Amino acid sequence: MATKTVLQTDGQVCPFPLVEAKDAIAGLDVGDELVIDFDCTQATETLPRWAAENGYPVTAFDRRGDASWTITVKKA
Repeated sequence: MATKTVLQTDGQVCPFPLVEAKDAIAGLDVGDELVIDFDCTQATETLPRWAAENGYPVTAFDRRGDASWTITVKKA
C-alpha cells in the first residue's frame, strides 16, 4: 500500500530542500509519495526540475502562504 511521507524543510536555504528530498525519496517504495514543505524560492524551480529529470510525477504543487509552498512527488 502506498504511503505519504512529509518532509518539512521550512527555514532551510537552497539547496538543502533538494538535498533532503533526494535522501528522503531514496528510502521510499515505488508508488509512495513525498510531500515536501519548503520556503526557499529557488526550490520552486529546482524541486519540479529534479522530479521531472528523475521520472517522478508531481501530483500536487501549491502555495501555502506568502513565501511557502508544498510539492508532492510520487516515486516511480
